[in-house]
This record gives sequence, structure tokens and C-alpha cells, in this order.
Amino acid sequence: MNAAGETHLKVRVAAAPEKGKANKALIALLAKSLKTAKSGISLISGDTSRQKILRIDGDPEDLIKRLEPFFKQ
Repeated sequence: MNAAGETHLKVRVAAAPEKGKANKALIALLAKSLKTAKSGISLISGDTSRQKILRIDGDPEDLIKRLEPFFKQ
């Protein structure tokens, strides 16, 4: 959590940041990690930025439970 009270998830992918390859790799990695469909994850903002905002379809409480292990590392 940062000073503004926002929580961020740091993720690295090996794909080059060209022609949307890194964004697609990010979505694929998150979909696999969260056990959800890639079609349920969309990029809201940050297409060319290092910081991105993603929309993940699903029950918010269930998604929080699935994300908890990533924040405890």
C-alpha cells in the first residue's frame, strides 16, 4: 500500500513492450494466476505506461481472496 492508500501489484513479464505484446503477456499471466479467463481481464489505462489499471471481471470478494497470496510475499 502506498501513501495514498492504494494497493499495487508488481508484475514482470519477459515480453517486449512493443505492439501490445507485454500487455497481452500481463493479461495471460494474471488470468493463469487468478484461474480466470483472459477475456475477463481488460486494460483500462496505461497502454504504453509501466503503471496500468486493469479491470478483472468477477466477484470482488472472490478476487480479493485469490489476490491475497500475492500481497503476502
